[in-house]
Amino acid sequence: MATREALAETPAEKRIDLVRGLGAWASGAIVVGTMIGTGIFLKPSEMAREGRFVSVVFAAWIVGAILSLFGALSYAELGAMIPEAGGEYAYLRRGFGPVWGFLFGWMHSIVGRPSSASSIAAGLVRFLGFLVPVVTTPIFTLHIALPGLTSWVKPYDFVFTWGQPVAVLWLAIMTGVNYLGVRLGGAVQVFLTAIKIISVVIVIGVALFAPVSSNAPDPIWPASLNAGVFSAFLAALAAALWAYDGWEDLNLVGSEVKDPQRNFPRALVGGVSLVAIIYLLFGAACLKVLPFNAVASSQHIASDVVAHVAGRGAATWITLAMVISAIGSMNSSILSGARVPYAMARDGIFFKIADGIHPKYRTPARALIFQGVLASLMALTGTFEELTNLFIFAGWIFYGLAVVALFRMRRTEPNLPRPYRCWGYPWVPGIFVTGALALTVNIWINSPVRCSIGLLLILAGLPFYRHWHSRTATPQDSSL
Repeated sequence: MATREALAETPAEKRIDLVRGLGAWASGAIVVGTMIGTGIFLKPSEMAREGRFVSVVFAAWIVGAILSLFGALSYAELGAMIPEAGGEYAYLRRGFGPVWGFLFGWMHSIVGRPSSASSIAAGLVRFLGFLVPVVTTPIFTLHIALPGLTSWVKPYDFVFTWGQPVAVLWLAIMTGVNYLGVRLGGAVQVFLTAIKIISVVIVIGVALFAPVSSNAPDPIWPASLNAGVFSAFLAALAAALWAYDGWEDLNLVGSEVKDPQRNFPRALVGGVSLVAIIYLLFGAACLKVLPFNAVASSQHIASDVVAHVAGRGAATWITLAMVISAIGSMNSSILSGARVPYAMARDGIFFKIADGIHPKYRTPARALIFQGVLASLMALTGTFEELTNLFIFAGWIFYGLAVVALFRMRRTEPNLPRPYRCWGYPWVPGIFVTGALALTVNIWINSPVRCSIGLLLILAGLPFYRHWHSRTATPQDSSL
């Protein structure tokens, strides 16, 4: 497809390009910083509730790490081979055609990344509620029920608290940081990532070196392996993959990574491996201090662990670290996410308001603002669980499709330079695709209404694509 860049660029007015300002440390910090965020502090309790047994929970952590590592190995080849802004947008467009890249970019820009950033902001507010309880004070409540559809869509109460405006405030602050420059955003990410890793290590150390609690025996193994146990494992795995999510974000800023042939595999594989080790140690530390049932019912698992061992004062400091962790995750999510609407608008197949590089700061400024407005609107709804579930379902569909594009390009473009080739091909990417399919099908079975809405939102982009494509296509490029 002829891009708007090729049609509009003239010698008198050359388009400003993104700068390769992310080195090895900043690249690794984006991977680790996005993965270690609200997930490690919010999802272990859900995993314990869903998994019901210690062995099932740890199996979910391990399988989630393997799937994420296999995905990172596959994405390392894609990122080194096609180091462009947009990540999956660029891979799907090249592997399957422009409409597939558009569908990812539409999902990512309208639903995926705004829902992810707003969910992180909602998690941050939950942590702040431990420190400043007034944040959770309700302002008003709306009872919402659809007449005649209550058996299909359950009525619920929408509670608006002071936390929603606080979440919007933090989204605006972190959007502003990344507006001012990728080097500033990258430097902030390195700083915040270092703080959060140190904080998590402190929690692990406090728990592992504390005296063993005389708790009742935890439920280790299920009495038998049956369909119920497998279903519990899949539910725990879905929660674990939200905690692991973020390993793919570096590919979204591929055109801003220095020496991508070396830094992509190092940052992706190294970052995922480090996070997997931290998560397994964190899970073991929690179960050493607290009974399994207490872990399952905890709202702030790290705070409860430290409070149990060292008291409320120490737990307050750990909660501050959780806030910093959420800020770091939000920063890297915003930094990488705006590059997709920017890349699409640059190709003429997205809202023009998202196009353009700031002449001074060399950042996709308008795309950052566009993303920040959508994320703020979602944060005001306060539906944390619904947004995370929708994000995981839609996101993993396209993670799997991106790796399928890797298979396709191995066959259709065998001579394309590949500075890094996926280790274990074709088994490693094949296992990842199979896992992505199993995950999305399981989420669909458990949440058919929500997932159907997600698919409809994705498909709703097709009429826009036809309109934008008809304006940018050349006579030689008229296919959908």
